[in-house]
Amino acid sequence: MQTVSTFNFAGKKALVRVDFNVPLNERFEITDDTRIKATIPTIQKIIHDGGSVILMSHLGRPKDGPIEKYSLRHLVTPLSIVFGVKVKFAPDCIGEEAIRLASELKAGEILLLENLRFYKEEEKGDEAFAEKLSKLGDVWVNDAFGTAHRAHASTAVIGQFFSEKVAGFVMQAEIENAQKILEYAERPFTAIMGGSKISDKILIIENLLDRATDIIIGGGMAYTFFKAQGGKIGKSIHEDDRMPLALEILAKAKAKGVNIHLPVDNVVADDFSNTANTQTCASGEIPDGWEGLDVGEKSREQFAKVILASKTILWNGPMGVFEMENFQAGTKAIAVAVAEATQNGAFSLVGGGDSVSAVNQFGFNDKVSYVSTGGGAMLEYFEGKTLPGIAAIKG
Repeated sequence: MQTVSTFNFAGKKALVRVDFNVPLNERFEITDDTRIKATIPTIQKIIHDGGSVILMSHLGRPKDGPIEKYSLRHLVTPLSIVFGVKVKFAPDCIGEEAIRLASELKAGEILLLENLRFYKEEEKGDEAFAEKLSKLGDVWVNDAFGTAHRAHASTAVIGQFFSEKVAGFVMQAEIENAQKILEYAERPFTAIMGGSKISDKILIIENLLDRATDIIIGGGMAYTFFKAQGGKIGKSIHEDDRMPLALEILAKAKAKGVNIHLPVDNVVADDFSNTANTQTCASGEIPDGWEGLDVGEKSREQFAKVILASKTILWNGPMGVFEMENFQAGTKAIAVAVAEATQNGAFSLVGGGDSVSAVNQFGFNDKVSYVSTGGGAMLEYFEGKTLPGIAAIKG
């Protein structure tokens, strides 16, 4: 797979698929520009080579055509500041004006196209729409790993209309760091799986059973395991239909010599509220009317011990309802342990929205090896799936 680092963009118009699906407040101001700043190296490389840049992205989920709050016009000024170049804007992503503006671009100039999802054809992966987009550039650069799992017109289908296509630095970094987990993990390798549902993580867990030495399971999905083993879980979140699957995972892990670490104690509450009454219970012994909202102190200590002995760490999902101050100790303890293990030489990757939010909230984002912004795309990559956005670059 060719990347921007090995491609010369001199005299080329680069049509770059980015993920500028950023949060905006009621005044249309960007509240988190992480995704934009991540693309700076890719844009700078193209401009430094003597190329011009045509940016295309989606924003939000517009249902029926153009909607003002989802217009990428709101990003023009912030982008101009970030890139240090006055960004031009095309009020449509296809059509005569977009073609004219793209054709008039000079080396070093940047053009931003209007929201791709103002056309239903984008998400449908429409070939004719993809071909219209392809007319705007000489080379296609896919730097939107966060949408690589979608076979949309601009993220995958468009690739067939280019002889020259490359991965941007964001895409390259996401793939390379994921491969450090899936292909080149140094053992002991610990995967930390949290979140509320086994059904969301089953494919990842199954894929990791052939790779990891240890799997820590916390969050809401732990209670399905406890109930499946005959434990009492009160009114804790769980999936009755996934109990056979939980037992199957435990059996497979045992057969493969993988250590599954479940919480030994839990912080439970009589209501889903930060002001609820709380107590600590042994796992499988939660009273009726109470629900587990975090892992207990003994669990935190045991999990930290496993993490600190690891050489490779994948963290996906929180240990509890970390958004509430009284139930964030478990997730914070994981963050502390992962940061310490990283400082001691381990490779650590944090992926998945809630885990990323947690490391950012606790200030550990620069204390781990890599924080993936891929979200659903990274999860599917860890499930072992072929992502259309990556296949299109290679094809």
